[in-house]
Amino acid sequence: MHTLQQYLKSDFTRMSALKALQQLNLPSGYIAAGFLRNLVWDKLHDDMSTPLNDVDVIYYDASKTSHIDDKQLEAKLCKLVPTLNWQVKNQALMHIKNNDAVYNNVIDAMAHWPEKETAVAVKLDNKDNLVAISAFGFDSLFDLKLSHNAKRDKSVFLARVEGKAWQNRWPKLVMNPNSD
Repeated sequence: MHTLQQYLKSDFTRMSALKALQQLNLPSGYIAAGFLRNLVWDKLHDDMSTPLNDVDVIYYDASKTSHIDDKQLEAKLCKLVPTLNWQVKNQALMHIKNNDAVYNNVIDAMAHWPEKETAVAVKLDNKDNLVAISAFGFDSLFDLKLSHNAKRDKSVFLARVEGKAWQNRWPKLVMNPNSD
């Protein structure tokens, strides 16, 4: 965890995004997926610097029943940091898209993502401490593994690995044979 904090605190753009999210006081709000995954892989590949395509904000609020709420949150974040491509998703609604049972919280939702190393998220608490969570732990992320999540079809996982060309961008990545 100490290493993760060092990585984040030395990245001005990511810290700006975390501070913007913190201002929303979003229940169980985190920045997830490539925001954290790519940073770790970059650092473990001789301090590369992959640009952020988007900033995936996840939260869980079962009282919100419309994606309109997500768009309103995106607009607020865009006002705070307009240079970032914000993507906000209430994980209380994502089970519908994925044809799963209702998720109970953000970690339960992340436990259904196609690859385990993407199921990581971070936020700043109200005292500016970094809080990182993961559905599967952080070991395989730092071990440069690509691990299929058995809750998703393996073809979806393989299509993502190929389509995103992760092993081309980060050549030290290896498929995890023990991931199912």
